[in-house]
Amino acid sequence: MADTDDTVADIAEDIDADGLGTAVIASIGSVALALYFYYVRGDKQRGQFVGLWPTTILAVASYFKLEEIRQKLDELDA
Repeated sequence: MADTDDTVADIAEDIDADGLGTAVIASIGSVALALYFYYVRGDKQRGQFVGLWPTTILAVASYFKLEEIRQKLDELDA
């Protein structure tokens, strides 16, 4: 049992914690862009549209991160 715990710990260390870093930066950028369109340019509809991007970006990044974790766990079971 301890051997399995060590293997799971090794896999957890292998999974990049930075995987969402790029997505977070893109999300922050899109929030800034949305605020720019909404308040500076006065284009409220475009600002609201761009404001919807961060959730989509983070959802896609989370999906890929979960797939990476699933693949690592499948390797462990095999």
